[in-house]
Amino acid sequence: MKIDVIIPLYKPGKELFTLLDKLSQQTIPVQKVILMNTEEKYFEQLTYGKRFADKYRNVKVFHLSKREFDHGGTRRIGVSKSDADVFVMMTQDAVPADNELLERLTSNLNGRVAAAYARQLPKADCSIEERFSRSFNYPGQSRIKSEADIKELGIKTYFCSNVCAAYRRDVYEELGGFIKRAIFNEDMIYAAKAVQSGYGIAYEAGAEVYHSHNYTNMQQLRRNFDLGVSQAEHPEIFAKVPSESEGMKLVKMTTKYLKKKHKIWRLPHFYIQCAFKYVGYRLGKSYKKLPNPLILYLTSNRDYWK
Repeated sequence: MKIDVIIPLYKPGKELFTLLDKLSQQTIPVQKVILMNTEEKYFEQLTYGKRFADKYRNVKVFHLSKREFDHGGTRRIGVSKSDADVFVMMTQDAVPADNELLERLTSNLNGRVAAAYARQLPKADCSIEERFSRSFNYPGQSRIKSEADIKELGIKTYFCSNVCAAYRRDVYEELGGFIKRAIFNEDMIYAAKAVQSGYGIAYEAGAEVYHSHNYTNMQQLRRNFDLGVSQAEHPEIFAKVPSESEGMKLVKMTTKYLKKKHKIWRLPHFYIQCAFKYVGYRLGKSYKKLPNPLILYLTSNRDYWK
């Protein structure tokens, strides 16, 4: 089985070298690492004087402008530059926890399983709320999700994350690939299409990457605005399985967790952050009613609207 790894880049930092080094040490060898880099100048600044091409011989770099980037379209182009049986999507800030990531991630990628995604572990600087959110969304038990699980799991049946996810090329081609234009959520839209076509999505808890963020309130609002827009643009998926109930469940369980950990003083900050998330999400769902200047203020992806 040939495996390629595809990574979109924008203003990459030194963590990219850590990621590439970790990928070179995997128990399953990577045929090619395809970097879809936005704005060549940032990549040149990072790699200047480092003999990048000599050290990373299986890495292929393709540059595009910021206006050309699209969450779905850029990844589609990356896939078109791969000839592997399985391709793995990653983000530049995800770090494999060990050298068995790819082996475990692809262990169930056969039969009726179309894709598999990894467990995301919190980084050392992660806030306690985000740390709990990681355990909520990425538990310690693996599972293969199918259409039969919608009644139990709801929107989480379609959950998949391109922070680290492996895809079968044969199924990808059959389903038509990632959506060509997406403000956000291209991974979940693809997973929903796969599930609705009779395939399963595997969550591999043993395949682990370190990945977390400490977003500000406005960053949360903008991120959730884009999330709301993506759901509003695809009612064929999200109208049937709304995500509000899953959000409320996270709020309740995080509240319980903070109380248990005697961190009640964190609750006001947590609730304010939740309010920013919810307001952003609801505005995104109603984006068609908003004036363009307000949309450009609320979005984290201004080029999508131009």
